[in-house]
Amino acid sequence: MTASNRTALVTGASRGIGRAIAIGLAERGYDVAINDIERQKDVLAGVATEIEELGRRVITVCADVSSKAEVRAMAKAVGDAFGHLDAVVNNAGILISGDVEGLDEEHWDSVMDVNAKGTFLVVQAVLPMMKARRYGRIVNIASIGGKHGAPEQAHYSASKAAVMGFTRVLAQEVGVDGITANCVCPGIILTDMGRVNLDDPAVKKSWQDKTAMRRIGDPEDVVGAVAFFASDDAAFVTGQTLNVDGGIVLS
Repeated sequence: MTASNRTALVTGASRGIGRAIAIGLAERGYDVAINDIERQKDVLAGVATEIEELGRRVITVCADVSSKAEVRAMAKAVGDAFGHLDAVVNNAGILISGDVEGLDEEHWDSVMDVNAKGTFLVVQAVLPMMKARRYGRIVNIASIGGKHGAPEQAHYSASKAAVMGFTRVLAQEVGVDGITANCVCPGIILTDMGRVNLDDPAVKKSWQDKTAMRRIGDPEDVVGAVAFFASDDAAFVTGQTLNVDGGIVLS
């Protein structure tokens, strides 16, 4: 599938799944605004170079998605640069492991602020642009962790379950405006964050054995599902959650 004069914003795009999505959308013809936090700006610049080499327009916007002021400024920067926004991919997320009994309140808050509140703030900031044109594709990156959870990830699982619940309601509210909202739930993916689950060879093998495909996912494995939801091929698909996990959660 290709896009013509389509634009997208991808948060958390300096590495891992976000980087793969940003490059994958550029390969499919999108001009892309890529976001991450300030300390990732040099890495983000490298992703921008890769997108430019594909012949697409790109802007980098450093912002903390848990900050309403920074998110509003980011949305304005995207609007000023591209004139419109067709798709947003809310990928920015963090994971800080810890069991429930010993979990620091600040760690709970940090994970919820980025993963759940950040998704809400970005959507809220870009909706006026999408409503003005009566067109938009919102793709929120959740996780299979939001469906079944894992020990030491209660706050992460709660945040991703929140993203899925938010997306279902959002879809009902904005469908009349020509906007769709869907979730992609990656499984165990080989990223810096995913390595929390993969550093121990025995743990890695156990996850491989749990997948129908008997392998760990790569960031590029997530791109196709996101590109589908961001495209006109998914014009009549909204409020849905798609597992991209090699066959761990079979639903």
